[in-house]
Amino acid sequence: MANEAIAARTVAPVIDTPARRSWRKFRTHRSAILGAIIVGAFLLVALLAPVLPLLDPAATDWAAVRQAPSAAHPLGTDEIGRDVLSRMIWGARASVLAGIVSVGIAILLGVPLGVLAGYFGGWTDIVISRCTEALLAVPFLILAIALAAFLGPSLTNAMIAIGISATPIFVRLTRGQVINIRAEDYVEGAHAIGLSTPRILARYILPNAMPPVLVQATLTVAAAIIAEASLSFLGLGQQPPAPSWGSMLNTAKNFMAQAPWLAMWPGLAIFLVVLGFNLLGDGLRDALDPRE
Repeated sequence: MANEAIAARTVAPVIDTPARRSWRKFRTHRSAILGAIIVGAFLLVALLAPVLPLLDPAATDWAAVRQAPSAAHPLGTDEIGRDVLSRMIWGARASVLAGIVSVGIAILLGVPLGVLAGYFGGWTDIVISRCTEALLAVPFLILAIALAAFLGPSLTNAMIAIGISATPIFVRLTRGQVINIRAEDYVEGAHAIGLSTPRILARYILPNAMPPVLVQATLTVAAAIIAEASLSFLGLGQQPPAPSWGSMLNTAKNFMAQAPWLAMWPGLAIFLVVLGFNLLGDGLRDALDPRE
């Protein structure tokens, strides 16, 4: 018994790291957990689309045009007899891919520019900030539509257009974070001991600037999914016969009285996935906030 008591006293205490604190706050955030479940479900469906036992999303059946939901077609069929469930699942791949890739492009472009503007200041900051403000003067969706129309209608061009349109958000956010971090004592100390600028940026600036960027990225994915659906609705995104929630809504508008389910399912999917990313982003913001 004495040996057990000594061993218990000598067990090293668990270090309460920032990552542990963030996870503890996140897992008690009910709406964030709900958002993570919704996002995870859509991601899982999108990834498993090729292996699921689905009908061909492009196969037409003229004997089953605009059929209501049934055992053969759980979500009904569209205007040329294609299975809506299959098209919804394959359309999830386009929407989720567009959201993630677009935000990835925005981060790759915006974060380095924000770091340059915030850390070096001077003319570098002036030029980058003025260009950012010029882009922010144009509404996000309007800029995305203009860029997509210029690049040409395709899902790839739509993702590029959305990514460029979202870049100013990350430039401004990163710049503000870097300006605040640059004034911290530990950064001044790093300068005093002669650390190089790349090492200071990699070791002190970027790690501390990334949590708000991560939260913003999660929220921007939701906006990017809406933007992709809008571009596909206008014919500037995913091109037929490839399925997309936006193009499905474009077709459904012509049959609202005869086949309302054609608009209901893609609209509900967009609502749920955007809700999931927004709830997840709010939870991450609370979990990563060092003041709480």
